[in-house]
Amino acid sequence: MALKKIGLLGGSFDPVHLAHVELGRAACEHLSLAEVQFIPAGQPWQRQPLSATSEQRLSMLDIALRHHACMTVNGIELERDGETYTIDTLEQLPPGADYYWILGSDQLDNFCSWHRWQDIAVRVRLAVAQRPGTPLAAPPALKSHLNALGRELVELPFEPVAISSTEIRERLATGASTDGLLDVAVAQYIHRNGLYQAPVA
Repeated sequence: MALKKIGLLGGSFDPVHLAHVELGRAACEHLSLAEVQFIPAGQPWQRQPLSATSEQRLSMLDIALRHHACMTVNGIELERDGETYTIDTLEQLPPGADYYWILGSDQLDNFCSWHRWQDIAVRVRLAVAQRPGTPLAAPPALKSHLNALGRELVELPFEPVAISSTEIRERLATGASTDGLLDVAVAQYIHRNGLYQAPVA
């Protein structure tokens, strides 16, 4: 019997935006996944401290995914102390599934800087989507490692979308419009809770 295919989409989701949801939908359809689990990071070791709390990011994810049966939220990384490493998360997941780690070509470009990246490539299949300005090509070390494993990158058919959480936070801080970038209900939650406001001088 074939293993259940599960997609894993990690990120800070600070905040979750429409391109995240569209990427999850594309992976569900293209890879015929049973589900895509959105995994919000606890304390990402390669970026600045997060703006929203864990609880707020979970709430925004719940809102954004409410109408998508194929997508769920997995808070596994928020339950651990210390810096967040993908390999630790993968080692905690239950066995008996065929896992796909979904990432953008920008993340693929620095994949070999991830903690124990070789072990990650053993545990999951890498499903990559094009991101603006970054070619969809594995770094030489990763390509060599995948060849040794008898694996290839899985390319997701996904139109590059120039949306980033950083840009959205900047827009929110200056009062600029986020129309077409955020789920309407997520935007309402952000405004209701006063998130991403510019600091008072």
